[in-house]
Amino acid sequence: MSEKIDLRLLPIAVPGFDTVLGGGLPELSFNIIGGAPGSGKTTFAQQIMFGLASPQRRALFFTAMGEPPVKMLRYQQQFSFFDFDKVGDAVNFISLASQVEEGNYDAVLARILEEVRTHGPALVFIDSFRSFVQSVRADHQDVAALQNFVQQLVTHMTGWNATTFLIGEYQANEADENPIFTVADGIIWLSQHVQRNVMSRKLQVIKMRGQRQRPGLHAFRIDRNGIEVFPRHLPAIEPPYLDASAQAARTRLSSGVPVLDDMLGGGFPDGHIVLVSGPTGSGKTILATEFLAAGARNGETGVVALFERNPTQLMNARLDELVRSGQVSLASASALDLSIDETLHDLVSLIERTKATRMVLDSIPGFMMSLAPEAREDFAESLYRMATALASKGVTLLMTTEMEDRFEELRFSPYGSVVLADVVIMLRYVEHQAELHTVISVVKVRGSKHSRQIRTFHIADDGVVIGTGPAPFEGILLGNVRRTDS
Repeated sequence: MSEKIDLRLLPIAVPGFDTVLGGGLPELSFNIIGGAPGSGKTTFAQQIMFGLASPQRRALFFTAMGEPPVKMLRYQQQFSFFDFDKVGDAVNFISLASQVEEGNYDAVLARILEEVRTHGPALVFIDSFRSFVQSVRADHQDVAALQNFVQQLVTHMTGWNATTFLIGEYQANEADENPIFTVADGIIWLSQHVQRNVMSRKLQVIKMRGQRQRPGLHAFRIDRNGIEVFPRHLPAIEPPYLDASAQAARTRLSSGVPVLDDMLGGGFPDGHIVLVSGPTGSGKTILATEFLAAGARNGETGVVALFERNPTQLMNARLDELVRSGQVSLASASALDLSIDETLHDLVSLIERTKATRMVLDSIPGFMMSLAPEAREDFAESLYRMATALASKGVTLLMTTEMEDRFEELRFSPYGSVVLADVVIMLRYVEHQAELHTVISVVKVRGSKHSRQIRTFHIADDGVVIGTGPAPFEGILLGNVRRTDS
């Protein structure tokens, strides 16, 4: 063979899955769809089938000892991808249950080959292939006969000119001991993860010959439209390098508070990640709202992601007005079983749809609590992937984080988010003459000079008020004020 053969990639009608595959599924490949009961295997397989099947690309769906076809179809019809017009023409369902129960594998193979010759399919699905193995073990039949059946089936599949899928309730540890996994071109695993009272779904492409698939576990959800996969975001290995002059030449965005813009050296550099840290009630959300309002006055659109309350509980009248006017889009995530990739997918889609240039994530602790328990264990890594993905969209991202004001130590975030941030603004309480006062300081602006002063900060009826000079308190040190009246 001297000519190179390029296998055509089939576009899969499962949103997000082509991205995981690296472009599509290789035509004529032999694939295994495995997973535990209830993980979504049959739904996944039928969504692929109905998306690809046509009069020119016919599909056969064989059922073995799993659910009866009538019962299976009764539930699969509830999904929007199920196309009645294709059934009996482009798609045919065939039951192998009687042959499998008899244990006559020659008859099973003969029936499969007969139907393949009759229909000439381009797509073949066998669900559940696992049933063959279970019937042999249950009836103590000749395992050698089963192995011979499998070998013959695989041999025939290579001559069908069809893309084939075996669906079964396999376990991950079977990959090393079951020979069917060795000859498979692709292995796709669906799983459910339960921790406490929260369940999340994951998909993994363990193997796909000739493809550079995206590694790792990818979240997916099942709804009336079927399955949607949320590919795991991989940060760029080499982010764009900007030298000092390029950093200094960045466009500056107003924070919405002129005095703060002066403290920042001219405002927020566009595309930067901003962290506003402070104790509860110190004004973080108000400051974030001023940032969005400044963009709206300049004709920009914004996005605010709320992770602490639902849309009916907007935090202040100004933010409510911005959302109602359409200048700011609201992304609310209050569920406690979200994955980072599902959340990121929704946020990126909203940013692209609204062409937003400013975004507020309020707040980091609330975001962590909205994630599934296993995602919280690697929250620092999740936050890094999310922040870098949003920044890559060109938006200027402002995140708020709540810090306990202990008055004896200076901390900015418990999640390592300071490392991610290009700009860090700190709000603190100080006690002076039997009253609590709020002060603000700019801790960091990457690649730019900025004020080091600690200034007074308070919320007035017409917005944020920041002092024009150093705070008039003596001895501010790590949140403490030295009392001079005692």
